[in-house]
Amino acid sequence: MIKNAVVPVAGHGTRLLPATKSQPKEMLPVGKKPIVQYVVEELARAGCEQILFVTGRGKYSIENHFDHNPELAESLRRATKDNLLDELSFENIKINYLYTRQTVQRGLGDAILCGEPFVGREPFVVALGDSIIGLRGDSSICNRLSEVYKDTQAAAVIAIEQVEPDQVSSYGVVKPETEDEEVFEISDVIEKPTPSEAPSNFVVSGRYVFSPVIFDLLRLVEADANQEIQITDAIRMLCKSGERVMGVKLPVGEKRYDIGNFDSYFSTFLEFALADPLHGPELRRKLVKLL
Repeated sequence: MIKNAVVPVAGHGTRLLPATKSQPKEMLPVGKKPIVQYVVEELARAGCEQILFVTGRGKYSIENHFDHNPELAESLRRATKDNLLDELSFENIKINYLYTRQTVQRGLGDAILCGEPFVGREPFVVALGDSIIGLRGDSSICNRLSEVYKDTQAAAVIAIEQVEPDQVSSYGVVKPETEDEEVFEISDVIEKPTPSEAPSNFVVSGRYVFSPVIFDLLRLVEADANQEIQITDAIRMLCKSGERVMGVKLPVGEKRYDIGNFDSYFSTFLEFALADPLHGPELRRKLVKLL
């Protein structure tokens, strides 16, 4: 499996102010866990051994969250709160964490480019730090992307979700060679097209596997009107240059939870809370009364 992963977490999270004024949006809780913990646990299940967080100013709580806290653990032991000790088991995930800064906010493509010294000339996973895949974050999509990368020798393998046609303007949209297969070749990708411009309603879903050739193309991408380097433009260059780019659909019933605004955050939190085996049933009863 692919051992290295890059997790961009440098965004300001302005659409979630004031909640994100003093904490990263990736650390906002969804159910019992912060968003980024679901991402790390997914990568661990996929066999990743090292994660590079591409951070920005004010992101120290991410580093603190994945550090061991022996004082807290000892306090819980003395209080015989073994059930709460179990909630800290994620500290024992066998992953090496590294951190680097994206010193200027120049978009997702630039954040990924910050990972080149870490990745070197090996393939790597990219998992967006503000997106959870699957209810409870139990997706195996990163495993599947790695398998397809190995089997097809593609330059890029991308997780794909099918959305309603009127939603495509919020995503990078791919042009598939075939639409009725789980795994398919991609011939083009367009960033946030209008519904009439979109080549399909299959959208990029926040998980990727890249060959290191992506770094060479990211250096060629011109900044957009917002002075950002878009990963979509680099993927498009891969397609146009004849490199193989593959898409892998999320399994039926599985979706991406993109926590980019309060509507998506509230609905995601509620869905995860209702699915909690301990607290979900009582919450459902309370909601019925409220509604």
